[in-house]
Amino acid sequence: MDKIGAFLTAAGWGMAHRAPLAGDASARRYERLSRGTDRAVLMISQPGGEIQRFLRLARWFHDHGLSAPQILADGAAQGLLLLEDLGDALVSRLIVQNPPREAALYTEITTFLLHLHQLPPPDSVALLDGPGLADLLRLVPEWYPCTSRTAAEDLTGEIATLYAHLNTEPAVLSLRDFHAENVLWLPERSGPARLGLLDFQDAVATHPAYDLVSALQDVRRAVPVTIESRQCDAYASARGIDPDRFGTIYALLGVQRALRILGVFARLCRAMGKPHYVTLMPRCWANIERNLAHPALQDLARTTRAAFPAPTPELMQRIQDQCGKDPMR
Repeated sequence: MDKIGAFLTAAGWGMAHRAPLAGDASARRYERLSRGTDRAVLMISQPGGEIQRFLRLARWFHDHGLSAPQILADGAAQGLLLLEDLGDALVSRLIVQNPPREAALYTEITTFLLHLHQLPPPDSVALLDGPGLADLLRLVPEWYPCTSRTAAEDLTGEIATLYAHLNTEPAVLSLRDFHAENVLWLPERSGPARLGLLDFQDAVATHPAYDLVSALQDVRRAVPVTIESRQCDAYASARGIDPDRFGTIYALLGVQRALRILGVFARLCRAMGKPHYVTLMPRCWANIERNLAHPALQDLARTTRAAFPAPTPELMQRIQDQCGKDPMR
């Protein structure tokens, strides 16, 4: 019996029907298990830090009454976890099925973040400060075409400096990849537990605007500007944060996140053979341009445009021509 079969047998799920679930941008795999009317999800990952972080954070969320999947069986040492099945009601899917719900669902997301940010982040997560935000951008010129390496290096320094100047809020827990395709709607639960959390192993402690940017500038789907503006105003007002300063740091983090995503998408294509991520680059670049239009980011805008070109059809084709041909580095 292989290790997965042995793990499932020991957990009482050895005879369950197994069906693959859609994956994400990571190397993790998921299967949905059926045993009569019971359901569970099998996570298949590499042993080590990532799955251990998922395990610690899932338990932290449970301790605070939030809806991460419960751990039904722990095989993290083998890269295996048996998880509660939270269902299929992704917020992104609900919006497609019923567009008038979009505004209300994004209000739920903002309300969830306001609750989460009242909790001190767990000691196990790393701090993502200005230098850390800058360091996350170093992969971009390695994978996405770069016009000027000097400008790309200057860009990281400018982002770190601006962040240090603007940030006065205590760090909060950030899930980092927090968007409508990673959040489930659980209406049978109450309060912030109505949002089911799926992808949080890379969580950090950072500025409270970070996950708001992640949710409202979702590269996978276009969030209406009216909803984005309303939720930003609501968050800043609820936290008592000066709206002008909050808007500036929100735009700065929007630039940083979208630039990194460009690099990640290029790497997913070139190193991992996933060309469909390239098609999302124009929306990513549109978010960059919209954030750089903020009056306080004029210098950053000049440096960004000097460092990286827009993802034109010709540039995207160049990246796709390298799909799966470049080794990970």
